[in-house]
Amino acid sequence: MAYEVTEQKKIGIGLIGFGIFFTFLGVILFFDRGLIALGNICFLSGVALLLGWRSTWELFTKKMNYKGSISFFLGLFLIFVRWPITGIILEIYGSVILFSVFWASIKIVLCQLPVVGWVFQYSILVKDVLTSYSC
Repeated sequence: MAYEVTEQKKIGIGLIGFGIFFTFLGVILFFDRGLIALGNICFLSGVALLLGWRSTWELFTKKMNYKGSISFFLGLFLIFVRWPITGIILEIYGSVILFSVFWASIKIVLCQLPVVGWVFQYSILVKDVLTSYSC
């Protein structure tokens, strides 16, 4: 098996899901900074468990990812000091820059899902981020 899903990776995927859920819930509830901070902590620990501690450290400290890392952690800091709207905007920008390497893999996985894959293949409303990759 090329990619083994261990218990640690399952927990990492669950933490990433909880992180996204709590962040979404915090944004829906008028930028509740407690929920957004909890979502960020769950998301970061989930990424660390999924990728591994060394790979996570390398992801955030690569020279080409400095702009994304700085904006992500500055956004996290702004959320903790009660500026949740500005912080969330900086975090979204940092996440897009940091995880841009994974967009092709994410798109391949989404295209294989039953309903979501159909939407990606046949909908003209979905703007394709990576035009060179098709389902």
